Amino acid sequence: MDQTPVIVPPVIVTGAAGFVGCHVAERLLERGETVIGVDVFNAYYDPALKEARAARLESRRGYKTVRMDIADHAAFADLVKTSGARRVIHLAAQAGVRYSIDNPFAYERSNLAGHLSVLEACRHAGVEHLVYASSSSVYGERPLNGDGFRETDPADHPVSLYAATKRSCELLSQSYAKLYGFPQSGLRFFTVYGPWGRPDMAYYGFTEKMLKGQPIEVYGEGRMARDFTYIDDIVDGVLGVLDHPPAAGGHELYNIGDNDPVGLMEMISTLEAALGVEATKIFLPMQPGDVPATFANIDKLRALCGYKPKVKLADGLQRFVAWRRAYAG
Repeated sequence: MDQTPVIVPPVIVTGAAGFVGCHVAERLLERGETVIGVDVFNAYYDPALKEARAARLESRRGYKTVRMDIADHAAFADLVKTSGARRVIHLAAQAGVRYSIDNPFAYERSNLAGHLSVLEACRHAGVEHLVYASSSSVYGERPLNGDGFRETDPADHPVSLYAATKRSCELLSQSYAKLYGFPQSGLRFFTVYGPWGRPDMAYYGFTEKMLKGQPIEVYGEGRMARDFTYIDDIVDGVLGVLDHPPAAGGHELYNIGDNDPVGLMEMISTLEAALGVEATKIFLPMQPGDVPATFANIDKLRALCGYKPKVKLADGLQRFVAWRRAYAG
């Protein structure tokens, strides 16, 4: 009987030192996968946080960090080919709606050139499934309804450059799946929060200011609503999609959210309770590029893999606050 061990190719995760990327890589390692994490460690926010995330991963067996700009096509294509990877989770991107207004060319390189680089590398290396990050921002400005935003809804009126690049990535992937036959799944993330999160997100920035006794700036006069989704629930969805690729040549889009929009003022009061601090609030108009509300319809993802968010906002913010206190020492 042949006792030769079966060697399972690694999973490549781009943006692995980022918020979602580090959690996805960690869960893959927990289930016995080997992971190659790719990240450029840019200074969009404090690189020390990215280094700390990477250090946690590097302490685990089966993980390797590659410091690389995914838009460097030759280097990334060589990595994919020589690694033997058959699955790629592409999460690297320049995030942030407001940052795109003053730094548009960062989005051209990271989001457009970067995504095209990943597509080319995957199709030449014979990758069997590409899972990539999109965003709820592609839905643009729209009112809340009882059904939520569906993947079949129009997504052709972006209100920010960030949203436009994410929708462009979806169209690029659709064309590559059709032309070259390799399956792809795009994930429209709704507002993600939790431990090891991004400091540019509202809940994180509010926490920092409230702990310092500083006022917080509440945009949209506090009338916005977001489908806040805890990071563990996001990872459940990412891996569920990874494990259920479309047929050859298929391209599918999935909402990943909590399916329960929460008003901004309710989020702030929940955060106040978690911190034991009352915020001093400065109310300001809506900023350019922001949308009034997001609401994920998750029927398609539930049908695919039984996706069901478990962590509600009060519990999730408590976990974030506990992490933040520990991380800050």
